Amino acid sequence: MKAALWYGKRDVRVEEIENPKVLPGTVKIKVKWCGICGSDLHEYLGGPIFIPVGQPHPLSKNTAPVVLGHEFSGEVVEVGKGADKFKVGDRVTVEPIVACGKCPACREGKYNLCSSLGFHGLCGSGGGLAEYTVFSEEFVHKIPDNMSYEQAALIEPMAVALHSIRMANFKTGDTAIVLGSGPIGLATIECLKAAGAKLVVVLQRKSIRQEYAKRAGADLVLDPNQVDIVEEVKKYTDGVGVDAAFETTGAQIGFDIGLSSLKYEGTLVVTSIWEEGVSFNPNVLVFTEKKIVGTLAYRHEFPATIAQMSDGRIKAEGYITERILLDDIVEKGFGALTGPEKKKHVKILVTPDKSLL
Repeated sequence: MKAALWYGKRDVRVEEIENPKVLPGTVKIKVKWCGICGSDLHEYLGGPIFIPVGQPHPLSKNTAPVVLGHEFSGEVVEVGKGADKFKVGDRVTVEPIVACGKCPACREGKYNLCSSLGFHGLCGSGGGLAEYTVFSEEFVHKIPDNMSYEQAALIEPMAVALHSIRMANFKTGDTAIVLGSGPIGLATIECLKAAGAKLVVVLQRKSIRQEYAKRAGADLVLDPNQVDIVEEVKKYTDGVGVDAAFETTGAQIGFDIGLSSLKYEGTLVVTSIWEEGVSFNPNVLVFTEKKIVGTLAYRHEFPATIAQMSDGRIKAEGYITERILLDDIVEKGFGALTGPEKKKHVKILVTPDKSLL
């Protein structure tokens, strides 16, 4: 079968590899659509980050090259022994967590914090940028009849956003600033509005993404090159700042403005993956009791995300800006998302099946 493999920085190749075999407790999925994630871009531009190189991943036992793709949907075509939740023909999406199930975090149900954590599509256990993949039934979810395979490929990034909002202990009527309006930023805006946010401010430099942020539900979209965002935020929050900030840029400016825009005891949630560190004065926290928390992926959020997307509370409309064939992923996928017109894209979906285009 065909699959997209990561070999190294700026080195992704579409190759023929062995068709995966179903194992006990797993299901085999024929992939319909798979999104290219910001994490995939980080691996392409600055990796390896999650991808095992040199030393095998402790759970998959594999090293690069690895099959990419972890935002995907498909149809069950084979069911392994003991995988009783599924039957051939089921429409599904995958929660791409590879966890040991035995470490302290896993035993607490916090499997996204597994000491040996990996991600399907990054750690060498297979992935969605392929014709077929096999995965544990524990992390496979049926999708409702009213949800298309294309929509289902957006569940994973929406679940990332939903988990970050839970990590902020966000409440109905709270206020927020979202730093950046790439795919995760836009998903965060939507999830905040679905959670009953009173005000959602977005930091976004002038580009088409400002319009995307407004469409996602942002109440105020501000360009740091044109206004003092912190002062504007205070103007709209009776001078105190927002309850929560969500950093999705992976840049110092996002971190700084997010932290400065918070009210006392506010929470900055760092969702982005960083290629370099940041610096800040801890007195900012000490004098105001602000908090900085990290958020990684999701845990137990897929059912809630599917339900909210299915009933329209999370609309997830307008995210898909391009649909391409797996054969063209290097040029039309990674090339487009890292090229001069990258800002116009939100989510590029990839399919191995020509009949879907």
